[in-house]
Amino acid sequence: MKVTILGSGTSQGIPIITCNCEVCRSNDPKDKRLRTSILIETKDTTICIDAGPDFRYQMLRANVQKLDAILITHEHKDHIGGLDDVRPFIFKQQKPITVYASTAAQKEIKREYSYAFVRHEDRYPGAPVFDLETINHQPITINDLIIKPIKLKHYTLTSYAFRIGNFAYVTDLSELPRRAYKELKGVEYLIIEALRHTPHYSHISLSEAIDIANMIGAKKVWFTHISHDMGKYADTNPTLPENMMLAYDGLEIII
Repeated sequence: MKVTILGSGTSQGIPIITCNCEVCRSNDPKDKRLRTSILIETKDTTICIDAGPDFRYQMLRANVQKLDAILITHEHKDHIGGLDDVRPFIFKQQKPITVYASTAAQKEIKREYSYAFVRHEDRYPGAPVFDLETINHQPITINDLIIKPIKLKHYTLTSYAFRIGNFAYVTDLSELPRRAYKELKGVEYLIIEALRHTPHYSHISLSEAIDIANMIGAKKVWFTHISHDMGKYADTNPTLPENMMLAYDGLEIII
């Protein structure tokens, strides 16, 4: 299984509009971060977790030729803002795209993309067509992938992590519930958010992410959903534990 980091930045991305800090002015490609998303590929299956405003460019940059499904962590704009751009996949594959999302996220998707959910005879030609599937605690089977959704707390919202065997993707959380710890125990390869060095009301900090990774027992860890407050990649990455690193856009991980 190959995991590609499509985006490793926060809701504003890096560089941030109008910001002149050293991170946003950096020429290092590893400091250029699109909105957080990953691509998962096996021999038979290609899925994406989240489809934010950078989705179109992310698909082009990664040369994605087919897409079996999209999993949505939660309903914030930086995670659903690119769903209209799935249309080329729908046209090419001649079928709707299946989107797995919580009931709360589905409500927002239907509001944001209301034109995709009108009656067939009233639908504008060329509009996207989605098959919405509800995320709960049951495993999701997509071809050869069995995916376990894990409920997280994201301030006042619910977000979902996803575990596939010994790999897990965990982003947008303010704390990890006890049940989630148990469900993540034994994960060897972990991608987890780490917003910045200092605490935040709706995201975990770098030190909190390190603590979670150690408690889970992950052998290899990549940090994502990184803000410019984390500092430059070249400065921060060498300070991390030996088995941990900052993720960056375009990074490919073989599980």
